[in-house]
Amino acid sequence: MKLVTVDQMRQLELAAAEIDLPPDVLMENAGLAVAEEVRKLCGNVAGSPILVLVGPGNNGGDGLVAARHLDDWGAQATVYLCSRNTEGDDNFSLIVERDIPVARAEDDEGLSVLDDALSSAEVVVDALFGTGRLRSLEGAVKSVLDLVSMVRASRPQLTVVAVDLPSGLDADTGAADPACLSADATITLGCPKVGLFGFPGAERVGKLIVADIGIPQSLAYDISTELITPDWVASVLPPRPLNANKGSFGKVLVASGSTNYIGAAYLACTAAHRVGAGLVTLATARGLQPILAAKLVETTYLPLPEADAGIIGHEAASILVEQAKVYDALLMGCGLGQHPSTMDFVREALSSLPTPVGQALVLDADALNTLAETPDWHQRFDAQAVLTPHPGEMARLTGLSVDEIQADRIEMARRFAAKWRKVVVLKGAYTVIAAPDGQARLNPMANPGLASAGTGDVLSGAIVGLLAQGLSPFNAACCGVHLHGMAGDMVRQDLGDAGMLASDLLPRLPVAIKKLKEQRGRSE
Repeated sequence: MKLVTVDQMRQLELAAAEIDLPPDVLMENAGLAVAEEVRKLCGNVAGSPILVLVGPGNNGGDGLVAARHLDDWGAQATVYLCSRNTEGDDNFSLIVERDIPVARAEDDEGLSVLDDALSSAEVVVDALFGTGRLRSLEGAVKSVLDLVSMVRASRPQLTVVAVDLPSGLDADTGAADPACLSADATITLGCPKVGLFGFPGAERVGKLIVADIGIPQSLAYDISTELITPDWVASVLPPRPLNANKGSFGKVLVASGSTNYIGAAYLACTAAHRVGAGLVTLATARGLQPILAAKLVETTYLPLPEADAGIIGHEAASILVEQAKVYDALLMGCGLGQHPSTMDFVREALSSLPTPVGQALVLDADALNTLAETPDWHQRFDAQAVLTPHPGEMARLTGLSVDEIQADRIEMARRFAAKWRKVVVLKGAYTVIAAPDGQARLNPMANPGLASAGTGDVLSGAIVGLLAQGLSPFNAACCGVHLHGMAGDMVRQDLGDAGMLASDLLPRLPVAIKKLKEQRGRSE
């Protein structure tokens, strides 16, 4: 599913007009789609008091169409106009024909009419401003939105539905005006907008619903940013033939763990197993192997020489490189620590990895910190790889601030994926995955429960497990991120978003795969 900027959406609408889908047809489709989604949210709109806030542009026109359809279905619709010129407005004329009550903000001194309508409304449809509104909200519009927010605070059962995006939310950046409503649901039209996944605005979107308004997907072919969908993930998951053996599902080598971060190795190896890898071998400091063997009973081991107790020595690089020849994918970094000898181990290993492991590589955590301390690392290390930085690690790798990284996550991931010639997984709420060729995918999941130690190790293990099964680096990263997010959502549903542990995700990973395959099977 394409993810668009304001300019890209406008270009799509212009292209649609050239194939007999003019603006009035798109508006009719959009308004009907909004009305249908409101009906789904309400269960039955017959007799329900619904207040539609209508602004001056196309977003307001969508609201008028929605109000008409809701009235036709028996809802008690009321239209409240803000700065809208209705002269020659065919959609407004249809409202008048149906005797739908109409009020104007400019005639509503003290907003008493609005206050009265809000007192009985079950649903408020925000169709004031859409993607064209970039300046700050002020005057009557600000007063209207402030009153809606105040009434909603006293009546939490009042449902707010935004058309395309909540009024006052920047569709490109996610910036939000102070008066911007917090919607229970946002019905975005045609394609989701980038700003719906940018903070702080993303917190005001509520449930995001993407409504089809008739624009053919073929018109968006050249747009390189997409939203990851369950159906897409299910379509690219590796097959599981009945006559398989463990070699059929790939061999993973994981270089992980140190005295202070023993658990990282457990989490990464188990995640690789849980997404279906056939064999997982842990390369870790010799002194840690007996400890981990008590927990990781399915994993095989490659004990490595130590610089200090529980710290991998730099001479281990040649051992890892030699053994890696028989593996399909390698993960380095989880819990390795930043001992100088271990950082030398990472550098030396990366400089001489063999094919195919050198083409199926995931670097996380302390491997990324090692790269950040290595001048011109992306020129010295030319193998394909998936990098999985959180914003702090991305800042260290790029030399930028965390705020600069977070200000435009999609562009930052895309820019440096191209510069470094690596797949970049910029972690966080709405994780972004970018490829060197300019493709970018955003995972539509945000879960505060995942903000705990070890969840990144699980993600890296999932990605390398999928890589070993033959997925491309970009697809493995996208699928791993989505499965990780699904697992987190399952835990959140069971436990809430406080107290979630990284290990809670592990048994949910195969459940997520099973769920995706079943959903795809039902849809075919």
